[in-house]
Amino acid sequence: MIVDCAVYRDGHRTEGPEDLSDALAEARAAGGFVWIGLHEPSEKEFGLVTREFGLHPLAVEDALKAHQRPKLEVYDDSLFLVLKPVVYEPESDAVSTGEVMIFLGDAFVVTVRHGEGSPLAAVRHRLEQEPKILGKGPTGVLYAIADAVVDHYMDVATELQTDLEELETEVFSPDGGGSRHTASRIYTFKRQILEFRRATGPLTLPLARLAVTGQFGGPVPFVNDAARPFFRDVNDHLTRVNESVEGLDRLVSDVLSAHLAQTGVRQNDDMRKISAWAAMAAVPTMIAGIYGMNFDHMPELHWIWSYPAVIAVMAALEVLLYRTFKQRGWL
Repeated sequence: MIVDCAVYRDGHRTEGPEDLSDALAEARAAGGFVWIGLHEPSEKEFGLVTREFGLHPLAVEDALKAHQRPKLEVYDDSLFLVLKPVVYEPESDAVSTGEVMIFLGDAFVVTVRHGEGSPLAAVRHRLEQEPKILGKGPTGVLYAIADAVVDHYMDVATELQTDLEELETEVFSPDGGGSRHTASRIYTFKRQILEFRRATGPLTLPLARLAVTGQFGGPVPFVNDAARPFFRDVNDHLTRVNESVEGLDRLVSDVLSAHLAQTGVRQNDDMRKISAWAAMAAVPTMIAGIYGMNFDHMPELHWIWSYPAVIAVMAALEVLLYRTFKQRGWL
């Protein structure tokens, strides 16, 4: 469905004609642009936008099906950028992703949103309060959306860092690390980081192309040259996010290894204790096995004090073994 549609001139919103073709013609004539926002459009709904703005069929197919990696595609009449906003749910400590597709032309911006993790409404509202940025045309909208998505990445990375510190405290606590659910929590947390990396990692190349840094070729069409430094700033923020996510991934792997090592140590301790108790139980069993026959006054057949003597020997040996194992830390 079409969520919002407006014509912007000199950084200010004006309600243009309802017909998309007329709105685009009016925007071009006035030196402005049209911004259309759609949320999970059907093929029929998006077909009208496709025809009026001449969008490339391959990009349209990606926008309708969603489930795309972050990428930047340049076509003859438009630019196509895919972003994956990330939402952190503190109640379930889960990371979920949405998708934002942006079609950028000489006098139009078409945004397609999938999922709930999208800052587009807030971005549009903020831009309408900042005519200076909105006055840069479609490039200003592209920058504002990319900046909002990457800034939220930084917030999510901070939340994940806090959760990881809590998980570390649990793993290295005297009792928490032994919970049967700890390994499952660590593995689930690692999957959340992987989901986060799928959103942030592939975005590096598209932002680098928009910023025209290094070996990524010449300027991207439909992007104002004056906006390059702003895209470089967004790319710097994304680099910090990727470094933070990579550090979280390494750290959670170390926490998992530490937990498994702790589990192995505890199992070895348990086995030593079991072995010590088994050794203590073997002594009376051995003596009773030799002198446990039903003869009068065993052992040595007719010794009256035999049984008390045997019991005293067994008790003495048990005490000796117990003290030995205790000194060695086996009990």
